[in-house]
Amino acid sequence: MLLAALMIAALPALAIPSKKPPVRKKPVVGAKASKTPVKSSVTAKRAATAAAKRRALSRTRTGRNGFVSGGPWKEPTFADSTLGDAIDGEDLTIRQAAVNALGPYNGSVVVVDPKTGRILTIVNQRLALGSGFQPCSTIKLVCALAGLHERVVARETPMRLSRRVSIDLTEALAKSNNPYFARVGEKLGFDRVHSYAKQFGLGERAGLGIEGEYAGVLPAAPPKFGGVGMMTSFGEGIQLTALQLASLLSAISNGGTMYHLQYPRSSEELRGFAPRVKRQLDIGVEIPDIKPGMMGAVEYGTGRRAQYDPNEPIFGKTGTCTDRTTPTHLGWFGSFNEVGNNKLVVVVLLTGGKSVNGPVAAQIAGSVYKNLSGQQFFAANPAIKNLF
Repeated sequence: MLLAALMIAALPALAIPSKKPPVRKKPVVGAKASKTPVKSSVTAKRAATAAAKRRALSRTRTGRNGFVSGGPWKEPTFADSTLGDAIDGEDLTIRQAAVNALGPYNGSVVVVDPKTGRILTIVNQRLALGSGFQPCSTIKLVCALAGLHERVVARETPMRLSRRVSIDLTEALAKSNNPYFARVGEKLGFDRVHSYAKQFGLGERAGLGIEGEYAGVLPAAPPKFGGVGMMTSFGEGIQLTALQLASLLSAISNGGTMYHLQYPRSSEELRGFAPRVKRQLDIGVEIPDIKPGMMGAVEYGTGRRAQYDPNEPIFGKTGTCTDRTTPTHLGWFGSFNEVGNNKLVVVVLLTGGKSVNGPVAAQIAGSVYKNLSGQQFFAANPAIKNLF
């Protein structure tokens, strides 16, 4: 027994299984050990996505081929939109209000006097004059006026869109209902839509002798993607400028007179300024039928961010879509107010990633009106100031 015990004790240690924990590898010299637990791949992916969004909102980031991170957008999401602007001849009070409202967004603000057609300011003149973009849902104004004039629709008559959904013109404009305006466009047909769009200034320069102004595009045939229905609900196939939308909104605001937009660029041009009528639009009967929907857009619809005071009403129409030809994501808001003597048309166009849209553009336009209202602009003087 004693001999057996001595033999067992003499066996090599390797024959007995070790119960010691495995030896950890020493960390690389200079590296810091992380105390954060390893995240799952799903959690890590979500964190990376959130971080990318925060970076996109904080600054412009461009990658390969000049594209902005967050989408195939060529236009930067945020930029100094005043670079290169020449401000001689502009109303400096209005310009300052527009610049403050636009802030860091990449876009343009155009302000026009609807009683004369004078352009009071253009923030980001390069974007407003040299480019045309898909009008998105702002084209619904053209469709609504055409549909009313041709008696395809009536303001208070609901249109059945499905078994359970019927909607009238006011609600369709306020909520920017796409099926409604696609149906109106299909009932009108391409030829009538094209005729009214041309009459309302699409496809032609809105300004009179304004250097560098682009005429936009009004297609001669229905767009391949979606046909006339997509044309009248999203503006497919059309390229619209901020000046063209300002021209149409001015005519709606003043009762149907479409002026040549003029942009005085010196004190001499200001002294010699006189309104020039381009054409008289036969929309006097239809304007009262679209104004409730435009007011509804600001009171409870897609443009409600523009509202700042119920006693100072704004009439407007938003637009949000992706312009695949640029490519860029767009936010539009075309508007006019009816306060005091100094009525204005304010058009906002935003370009960039998905952080821009029609409601954001509406908020910027509302800030322009609010800034000026705070200075008693609309009540103080019956004439637009000529600051120079």
